[in-house]
Amino acid sequence: MFSQSDCLQIQQKGLTVDIVNQQINFFEKGVPHLNIVKPAVSGDGIFVPGDDDIRKFISEFEKNKEGKRILKFVPASGAATRMFKALYEFLAKPPSAIIADDVAQVINKIQFFAFYDELKDFLKNRGEDLPEMLKESSYHDIIGFILNSNGLNYGSLPKGLLKFHYYEDGSRTPLEEHLVEGALYAKNYDGSVVVHFTVSPEHIEAFSILSDNVKSKYEKEYGVKFFISFSVQKSSTDTIAVDGKNNPFRNSDGTLVFRPGGHGALLDNLDDLQGDIIFLKNIDNVVPDKLKTETVTYKKVLAGLLFDLQKSVFNYLIKLDKDDVTEELLNDVTRFIESNLGYRFSPSMSTDDLEKRKLLLRKILNRPIRVCGMVKNTGEPGGGPFWVKNLDGSTTLQILESSQFNLEEEQHRQAYKNATHFNPVDIVISTVDYLGRKFALKQYCDPNTGFISLKSKDGKELKALELPGLWNGAMAFWNTVFVEVPMITFNPVKSINDLLRTEHQNSKK
Repeated sequence: MFSQSDCLQIQQKGLTVDIVNQQINFFEKGVPHLNIVKPAVSGDGIFVPGDDDIRKFISEFEKNKEGKRILKFVPASGAATRMFKALYEFLAKPPSAIIADDVAQVINKIQFFAFYDELKDFLKNRGEDLPEMLKESSYHDIIGFILNSNGLNYGSLPKGLLKFHYYEDGSRTPLEEHLVEGALYAKNYDGSVVVHFTVSPEHIEAFSILSDNVKSKYEKEYGVKFFISFSVQKSSTDTIAVDGKNNPFRNSDGTLVFRPGGHGALLDNLDDLQGDIIFLKNIDNVVPDKLKTETVTYKKVLAGLLFDLQKSVFNYLIKLDKDDVTEELLNDVTRFIESNLGYRFSPSMSTDDLEKRKLLLRKILNRPIRVCGMVKNTGEPGGGPFWVKNLDGSTTLQILESSQFNLEEEQHRQAYKNATHFNPVDIVISTVDYLGRKFALKQYCDPNTGFISLKSKDGKELKALELPGLWNGAMAFWNTVFVEVPMITFNPVKSINDLLRTEHQNSKK
């Protein structure tokens, strides 16, 4: 199927022909559906902490963080284009067209956006007056100056570089809000705050310039020292595209078409980092300082619970390493795993001999741990927490996307319908074992949980394969704990008008 030049192109991407053929095999056979049992709910897969739990786990975090390497990991490579979908549709119509409600809201409340002063100053330097343009209904021009390269160029920037929140001493971007958050809950014992952003190659310079320009301001304000780094998705995580007959899709010059592997590709970036505890959160889920208290509280709760669980896991592993393992110990470990680590054993496990049970228990305990915040479902698109049955008969907690459901199956349909919680990507993880060694994260990924989607290129339809999502299949074989967190900790910005919500507004003129 592949010519010599194809093989060279594959090699230059850091891939092999075998890997590419495996990807094509997915297109031919389809990604298998999981055996979804039921949604995880409060009391059955989702832990709801009470006031005493909150105090306990915050104390655990503060007590155990000393000497630990704390890191904050922020996926930030997504473009903001979808935020401005309505505005682009408006620009595509003649100026005389009826203005849609969401566009009218942007125009009528433009002074409440954090970028208003920047836009006003930009136009002033061009000899334009923004209030006058509004009076003259020059809405096409105004929106164009927000989105296009002759203005603020917001349509081509990633969310991390847009001004989200107004402050009297200068509006902040999500990058800055994540730095502030890091100072509040991810400070290391030596006063350092380590923050890593994954970004697109074309934006890495702009991110670097912004971080260099602002970090001293926040270091002085919060008494910390920031260590900020950036990485891009590796080309070796790209996947081949195919046509309708599952043959490799090619450019007009005959070269193969590869596409980015989705956020699951970031597992490689995460695997490159060193940290005893890592906070993982999306770039657009930030709030102004007035609402950070709840976010900081529950970040510490999640991390404290992780420390608490890890202490028990490590103690049990040390005991299992000894020769005199008893039936009583194995039963104790089994109860701990089933009660605390989102794992329920196959019924046949109880009939195995002591040595076989010991090896299985040790294998289950000695895995990366993730503690994931979950908010009550309010109809947001995206993934949620579910119980999934594995091939060996065990049942585990997983975060699943809607595309992983076969809604023609009654059990899938009922599980999807009865889901009560939503995944806000509010995760604290540990990637080191009880001996302080780093886990090889790819060993705990389920390769059969990718996504196939339809795209187009040069007017032709193609099929694209996304790798198992970072918090979906890429963490499928991690020990998983779900914790209910308040809705106020989840404030993503999916459209420009989300910035007008109370949660994203500070007092402004």
